[in-house]
Amino acid sequence: MLVALTLVASLLTPLPAAAQARPLTVPGAERAVTAELDDLTTAGTARTGHTDPADWAGLHSAATVNPTGVPGVQIDGYFPDTSTTNPTHGWNHDSQFVIRLPEHWNGGLVVTGTPGNREQYANDFTIADWVLAKGYAFAATDKGNTGLNFHTDGRRPGDAIAEWNERVTQLTIAAKAVAAQRYGRPPRRTYMAGISNGGYLVRWQLENRGWLYDGGVDWEGTLWRVKGDNLLNYLPEALKAYPDEAGVRQAGFAAGSEFLWPFHRQYYWELTQQLYQKELDPSYDGAAADYDYDARRPYAAVARIALTGRITKPLITLHGTLDSLLPIERDSDVYARMVGPHRPFRYHRVEGGNHLDSLVDVYPDRLRPMLPAFRDAFAELEEWTGR
Repeated sequence: MLVALTLVASLLTPLPAAAQARPLTVPGAERAVTAELDDLTTAGTARTGHTDPADWAGLHSAATVNPTGVPGVQIDGYFPDTSTTNPTHGWNHDSQFVIRLPEHWNGGLVVTGTPGNREQYANDFTIADWVLAKGYAFAATDKGNTGLNFHTDGRRPGDAIAEWNERVTQLTIAAKAVAAQRYGRPPRRTYMAGISNGGYLVRWQLENRGWLYDGGVDWEGTLWRVKGDNLLNYLPEALKAYPDEAGVRQAGFAAGSEFLWPFHRQYYWELTQQLYQKELDPSYDGAAADYDYDARRPYAAVARIALTGRITKPLITLHGTLDSLLPIERDSDVYARMVGPHRPFRYHRVEGGNHLDSLVDVYPDRLRPMLPAFRDAFAELEEWTGR
């Protein structure tokens, strides 16, 4: 799901006509609306209608302090697409994007894809505010399909997720061109960052489109592989075992995370299993707990989206040891082994981190927020790549 599926579709009012800037050309876009804003961070865009707080709700602790006061240009728009799961701005059109260009540019660009099945503003609070304040241009995509019906996009199993990777590539190329128009030169450094499903996108891009980037930060990315660990085999194990603690631990969920299981069982495990089974193996009609990945063998669909570990640019992965949706033992620990010791990779296991930082507010003495670890990792990537 990865990181919090949005259960209620958001619908922003049409973008304000005030403060319109001279339009910049977004290569390949079907629509683009450009505005000069006094503040590109969520403190400003939440006031002007240039973000949607529902997109980023639940992804951060209430104690998070973000920078503000970054003037610049925002472009909202969409690329040609036939699906209509994203209602934002009343456009009812998928492949929506946002590009933000700060007035004071450091020469860099950060590209993101959304966690879960959220829309294009989902990373605004957790990623955009901070990198914009550092002077980076920022670009995000809704990945080409959104919401609980994302899996209805496409004709073949796996089409919807495969489109995610295509849309990130498309946006990266377009955002580089837009930055060159705005600033008179292309970005000196391009990084990718993402949470959960967004972290999966970072991994895939650095494995398959590495020439577009200088590095990336993968925050608890979803692991997809044809054989071995993925959520279609460990979530049914956990569902079948629950509430037996030994059985859930056997499915890969960490000892010490038991206090988180009732919440995740109620809101995430079954829903996540069902949605991705519908995307990758739509003919199955049994119970989520009874799903047998290796008996069903949806290998062809998963192969289209699978990771290999063969990254070609520097990657930093971070994952919480108490993640109770994508357990670290069945996800990033495995991906680290797939990457191996001879590729440009650093891995940080965050003790006490969970999949959702909002739960830190509920369990402040038992959980550690992941967002500070992400910011540290991003600074580490900058130093590593010689920014």
